[in-house]
Amino acid sequence: MKQTSGFFVLPGGFDVNKFAGELKGLAPVFDAPTTARVFNLLDCHDQSLRADGRLLLEANGKLHLLQSDGDMLIQDSGKARFVQDLPRGPVRDALVEFPKLRALMGIGAGTMESSGFAVLDDLQKTQVRGSILSLTSDNGQVTLVHVQPMRGYDRAFQSVCSTLQGMTSGTPGFEPVFQTLFPDTVPYNAKPEVQLGKKEPSIEVAVDIIRTFLAVARQNEAGVIADIDTEFLHDYRVSLRRIRSVLSLFKGVFSPKQTDALKREFSDLMAPTGRVRDLDVYLLEKDIYFNLLPPDLHPGVQAMFEQFEKERTKALTSLSKRFRSATYERQMSDLSKLFSDSKGLEPGPNAKRGAYDYACALIWKRYRKVCKLARSITPDTPDEIVHDLRIDCKKLRYLMEFFAPLFDKGDFKTLIKPLKKLQDNLGLFNDYSVQQEALHAFVAAQSNAQGRANAQLAMSVGGLIAVLDQRQKAERERVIANFQHFDSPDIQNLFRTLFHHKED
Repeated sequence: MKQTSGFFVLPGGFDVNKFAGELKGLAPVFDAPTTARVFNLLDCHDQSLRADGRLLLEANGKLHLLQSDGDMLIQDSGKARFVQDLPRGPVRDALVEFPKLRALMGIGAGTMESSGFAVLDDLQKTQVRGSILSLTSDNGQVTLVHVQPMRGYDRAFQSVCSTLQGMTSGTPGFEPVFQTLFPDTVPYNAKPEVQLGKKEPSIEVAVDIIRTFLAVARQNEAGVIADIDTEFLHDYRVSLRRIRSVLSLFKGVFSPKQTDALKREFSDLMAPTGRVRDLDVYLLEKDIYFNLLPPDLHPGVQAMFEQFEKERTKALTSLSKRFRSATYERQMSDLSKLFSDSKGLEPGPNAKRGAYDYACALIWKRYRKVCKLARSITPDTPDEIVHDLRIDCKKLRYLMEFFAPLFDKGDFKTLIKPLKKLQDNLGLFNDYSVQQEALHAFVAAQSNAQGRANAQLAMSVGGLIAVLDQRQKAERERVIANFQHFDSPDIQNLFRTLFHHKED
C-alpha cells in the first residue's frame, strides 16, 4: 500500500546525514530551524486525544493539532479550558467529539523547534516537501517529520517515506512521544478491568476490585483540589461507590463485623463530597434551567445560581482542605495497605467460594429482584419504589461489570445495552425528583422569618418545579416502556442460560 501522507516519529534528533545517505538520486535541502520555544502537551485526564492517536500542542498562543492522517491544524489558543469554549477555528472544529465535561490540561512541557525541507532531484526540481518538528523534554527528545507528495513524483515520495519509516522506532502513531518525553503519564482509566479466574476465591476477587478502585479514587484527588473540571470528583465518588457496592453485594465474603466497619468507613469518606457534587450538577445544568423558563423569570434563576456558585466555592474549599490533611492521607494509605492482599482481612463463610459460581448466584438473584420490582411499576407507583428500582439496577450493573471477565463479551453486551437504557431513564427520573426537592429547600432557606421568599425568586423556582414535575412524569412512562425491552423473552433466556444454575 502506498503511503499518502502522515507523521513519522523518530527517536532523538533528526539524523540529517543518515536521511540523505538513504535517498538514491535525491538530495534534501533543509531550512534553518526556528528559535526554540516552550510547548505544552494538552489532553484531558482521560487522555482522550492520546487514545484517539492525536497530539495537541500549545505554543506561543497557538494550538497545533497533529492528526494520524497527516494533517496539522493550527489556530489561536485563547484562554479557554474547555474545547467548546475555544475561539472558533479548525482545531475546535476537529475536536467536536472531545468530552464536553473534561478540561484541557497540561500533560507535560518542553521546548520545540520547527523547520522545513525539500527533496530535490539531480535537475534541482522539488519532488517532495516536508516539515520537521523537534520536541525536547527533561526525559528525552523526539522528532516528528511530515512529508507531502508533489504531483507526478510518487516514486520519490514513496522513497522518502520508506527511508523515514526505517528511522522510526517501529511503534505506530504518536505513542513514542508520550513514552519518550513523558514516560510517567500513564493513561487514566476510570473503569479498569480486573482480571479474574473462574476458581479464584471470592475474597480475592473482592480484594482485587477494592484495591483497583481505591487507586482510581486516589488518581482523582489532585484534580479535585485544583478544580480542573467536575469529572474528577464524579470519578472519585463513583470509585468509592463501587467499593461500597462490593462490601454490600459480596455477602459473606468478609466477616459481618469487618463488613460493617468497612461500610461505615467508606460511607464517611463519601459524605463530605456529596454537597459539592450536587452543586456541580446544578451549575452544569444552568443553561438548561434558563431554557426551561421564559425570559421574564430569568432574574430569579440568576440569583439562585449566584448563591449556588458561592456555596460551591465554600464547600470545595472545605473538601480540598480535607483531601490535603494528614488525617485523610493516613486513612487512605491505611486502606490501601489493608487491601494490598487478603492477609489482614477477616474471611466470612463465602470467602473461599469460586468466583464463577459466586458470580452466577449473585447476578441471578439481583436480576430476579430487579424484574420483580420493575414489573410492579405503574403510573401510580410511589416515587420511592421507582428510586428503589434505580438502586437495584445499579447494583445489578455493578455486579455484571465486576464479573464481566468471566463471561462471553458478546453475551454481556447484549444484556448491558437494554439495562443501560433503563438506567438512563431511571437516572433522569431521580434527577428530576432530587432537583425539585433541592429547589423547595433553596426557597425555604431564602425565606425570611415570616416564611416569605423573594417574590421574583419564588416565581422562578416555582416555574422550574412545575416543569421538572412534568418531565419526571414523562420519564416514568419511559421507565415502564424500556423495561419491556429489558424483560423481553430473548433477554430473559440469556440471563437464565448464563447465570441460573440448579444449585442456586
